[in-house]
Amino acid sequence: MSQKIIIAGLGFAGLWASIAAARAVSLAGKDDEVEVINISPSPNLAIRPRLYEPDLTPMNPDCGEVLDAAGVRHIAGFVETIDTRGRSVTITRADGSRETLAYDRFVLAAGSQSFRPPVPGLADFGFETDQLDTAQALADHLTALAGRPETEARNTVVVAGGGLTGLETVTEMPGRLRAALGPDAAIRVIVVDGATVIGEAMGAEALPHITEALAFAGVESRAGVRVASIEPDAVTLSSGERIASSTVVWTAGMRAHALAAQVPGEHDPLGRVIGDAWLHAPAAAGVFVTGDTVKVPTDEQGNFNVMSCQHAMSLGRVAGYNAAAELVGLPLHPYSQPKYVTCLDLGPWGAIYTEGWDRKLLYTRDDAKKIKREINTIWIYPPAPDRDAMFALANPDYVVVP
Repeated sequence: MSQKIIIAGLGFAGLWASIAAARAVSLAGKDDEVEVINISPSPNLAIRPRLYEPDLTPMNPDCGEVLDAAGVRHIAGFVETIDTRGRSVTITRADGSRETLAYDRFVLAAGSQSFRPPVPGLADFGFETDQLDTAQALADHLTALAGRPETEARNTVVVAGGGLTGLETVTEMPGRLRAALGPDAAIRVIVVDGATVIGEAMGAEALPHITEALAFAGVESRAGVRVASIEPDAVTLSSGERIASSTVVWTAGMRAHALAAQVPGEHDPLGRVIGDAWLHAPAAAGVFVTGDTVKVPTDEQGNFNVMSCQHAMSLGRVAGYNAAAELVGLPLHPYSQPKYVTCLDLGPWGAIYTEGWDRKLLYTRDDAKKIKREINTIWIYPPAPDRDAMFALANPDYVVVP
């Protein structure tokens, strides 16, 4: 009976963990002895970093041929429970059937989900761009606005959260609203964030450019406040200000997938498992944690991974390789990713590109926008289904940065 590596999730970390595990098995010549299995609802990779864009058509590429070429078996379904003592997972298949699968190594790559606090009205009236279906719901809603009577609420969008996702969403939104309501519509787009200044987390060098980009797009800012409640046609801020709006987009925070809570050991406030240098879950033998479900140092300077595809892709490579390496007798590879970059899309104004945790600004406007387009349309997409080429890219030393 062959040994089994089960990987839960097919996001950026899950895809590369699957390919990297298959590569390690192949390197050891153990293809007939170790089976790599990926479990996810479908063999598709949602391109989450682009879900703020209006056209969602290219945001869900099929990875079936990629997995086949790598020699990875895909099971359409999702993991419900993890038995770390018994080394098994209970899954629900796409057809509704349930079964328990034993594993020799398990890789948790289930990703993250948007954090929705108990803000009155958020669950009923809030939109988000966290998943493909929620992004599609927002797109459908914006299109449908044209069929409503013209009111201030219809013409106003409020984006709650001024982080990277919030800034990319809000600077894209004026164009999306005008596309739905007409170029002459009297629109308002407002970003709300608890920070003292919108965009201050991007650093002092980038901040003036972010402020300029928001003004260029015609976006209003509400800093130092939060959304207190949401109604069908209004949002109330913690300052007491009430804004007429039929569209509130929530981008304020992420949490690790709920499955991470089933892995014993220390977790951080975001629900991530505190992993070791090889991405083991230290309190669960045979379990690896990767992508948005793990917190681990990226370097020796005290920096840790963030919930981003940049880190997830490298974390996936290392976790997948190490899970297989333990079974086939290859040396383990410690995770290290000292280079950190940020490329932030700022709508029609352009983009900004920074390097380092101190966010040294290197490119702005059109120059940065070209880099952003390359990242969004090439770097983060699945590889071609060429086994040798994929395996070369799946080396745990390979880091995807411009």
